[in-house]
Amino acid sequence: MPAPFPKEFRDDVVAVARAREEGVTLKMIVKDFGVSEASLVNWLKQADIEDGRKPGQTKDEAAEVRELRRRNRLLEQENEVLRKAAAYLSQANLRLGGSPK
Repeated sequence: MPAPFPKEFRDDVVAVARAREEGVTLKMIVKDFGVSEASLVNWLKQADIEDGRKPGQTKDEAAEVRELRRRNRLLEQENEVLRKAAAYLSQANLRLGGSPK
């Protein structure tokens, strides 16, 4: 898979596409910049979301959701370890003859 285009390059291509004069098509722009039309369309859609022109999830929001999901998985794993430790210690206490108070 080829490396993604740098953000500055994508931003420049989007700016050119948005400011194009009448008669200039997206096909002409993608040919000049050497990118696919599908890529440019995706970049334009994401730029509209980032600029608040269209509803959707921004890159910052997506990163925050990924981080929160990662943190949630970690907390669930820690909680499971604590549950198992409590069960083990409870069983060990019963085997040693301890009685609940």
